[in-house]
Amino acid sequence: MQNKKDLISIIVPCFDEEEVLPETLARLDALASARPDCAFEFIFVDDGSRDDTGRILREAAENDDRLRIVMFSRNFGQQIAVTAGIDVARGDAVVLMDSDLQDPPETVIQMIDRWHEGYDVVYGTRMSRKGDDWFKRSSARGFSRVINYLSEIPIPEDTGDFRLMSRPVVEVLKLMPERHRFLRGMVAWTGFRQTALPYDRPERFAGKTKYPLRKMMRYAFDGLLSFSIKPLQISIALGLLAAGLAVLGILYALVMRFFTSVWVEGWTALMMAVLFLGGVQLVSLGIMGEYVGRIYREVQRRPLYVVREMVGFDDDTGPDRTRRTE
Repeated sequence: MQNKKDLISIIVPCFDEEEVLPETLARLDALASARPDCAFEFIFVDDGSRDDTGRILREAAENDDRLRIVMFSRNFGQQIAVTAGIDVARGDAVVLMDSDLQDPPETVIQMIDRWHEGYDVVYGTRMSRKGDDWFKRSSARGFSRVINYLSEIPIPEDTGDFRLMSRPVVEVLKLMPERHRFLRGMVAWTGFRQTALPYDRPERFAGKTKYPLRKMMRYAFDGLLSFSIKPLQISIALGLLAAGLAVLGILYALVMRFFTSVWVEGWTALMMAVLFLGGVQLVSLGIMGEYVGRIYREVQRRPLYVVREMVGFDDDTGPDRTRRTE
């Protein structure tokens, strides 16, 4: 009796990736050929692309029954696109990777080997980052260390979303409905047996990055606030520091009033105290406001995403058109 092959689901979010998709599809096909002991499904999530990404994927799906395509009604963001892929993945193991080939498909072969050794999560650790400038490398490295320090859950450093997850991990992720998603932290939170797989991250094969500085900052902020309340604790510490300095300022004013003849001097120190206290208050209010805003968005309970079209799914296995946050 022939043993059933393990099904590996590979999730590839796409946004305006027409230049790189033909090469991505070819290398995924080569990956499947290199592991004949496994069956594969390739889930592409078109995150509201404005170019020919959708057309290229449709044409490829006509000739390859392993392709599944989920097309959003608009751009919802990379983390939401990956979430949609997780929702519909049927594999015994699920792999997350970018479409720009900076996550080499060939590395998935080693991930599968580690999974067969008994690990539930195999995450890629970047040994080098070709094509990235000094600022991007330094900021990414600094962000990894800062969030790991602030987070209540240890999050592996120098990693992205490139990883393999077993079915039990995927099922836990599907139970996590939060809107501001930081998947590498969410996977770390699940626990299970996890191991690192070092790899060299190549340059983007073609096209331009879809993560400018503004999006990178937003993503970093999501990571900081989603897995830690330390920013609130820091604001409390700053408030206590400001209160302590204010007490010293009051004592200084009293000493100057009762024991010296200098009463009017000290305007500069007064202004410094007012500006310092005002700055601390504004920062603290901003941090609290960000947490309150996140609570507001969560209680709205809008769908995480809206699907416009699905290609390659059977009627009974296709995804719902919305992912709600209940």
